[in-house]
Amino acid sequence: MTEDVGLAEDLKKAIRQLQAEKMRQYSRRVSIGDLLTDRHDNARAYGWGEGTTCYDNVLVLGDVKVGSHTWIGPNVILDGSGGTLEIGDYCSIDAGVQIYTHDTVMWAISGGRVPAEKASTKIGSAVFVGPNSIITKGVTIGNHVIVGALSLVNRDIQSGMKAFGQPAKIVGTVDLRKIA
Repeated sequence: MTEDVGLAEDLKKAIRQLQAEKMRQYSRRVSIGDLLTDRHDNARAYGWGEGTTCYDNVLVLGDVKVGSHTWIGPNVILDGSGGTLEIGDYCSIDAGVQIYTHDTVMWAISGGRVPAEKASTKIGSAVFVGPNSIITKGVTIGNHVIVGALSLVNRDIQSGMKAFGQPAKIVGTVDLRKIA
C-alpha cells in the first residue's frame, strides 16, 4: 500500500513537471495523454501522411486515411467503420469535429431489424472544418473548402465553397486569389 502511494505521488510530480514544460514551451495545458505522446508520432502510428499531427484523445475507428501536413485537433471523432474515411493534404480538422461513415438511425428505429447505413466519406485537400462541426456518412467535400464552426454537413460541398449552418448551406466562395 505504501508503495502505491509513493508511485502515485511520483506520477503526480512527473505530470506537474510535464505540464509546466508544455506551458513554458507552448503556453498550453493538455490532457495527460497528450503530455505523454507526440502528435506527429500519433499520426505516424496510423500510417498517415508526412507532417500530419493528431492529438492523443482523437477517436479513430476503422479505415481512416489522412494525407500530409493535416492537423487533427483535440476531441475529434474520425469514424471509418462504415467505409473509407479519406482526408486530404493541408487540412485543418478543428476541435470537436465528428466525421462519420455510418449511422444507426434506421437500425435504432427499426428495433435492430434494419442494419446500420454505411457509406464512405471524403474530404479533399486544403479544407478547413470549423470546431464542433459534424460531417455525415457519404459526404464528399472538394478542395479549398471552408466549413464554418458548428455546421452539420449532410450533403456534398464542391471545391472552392464556404458552407455554414445546420444544415450547412453554401454562403460564398473561397477567394483563391488571396492565397496565390
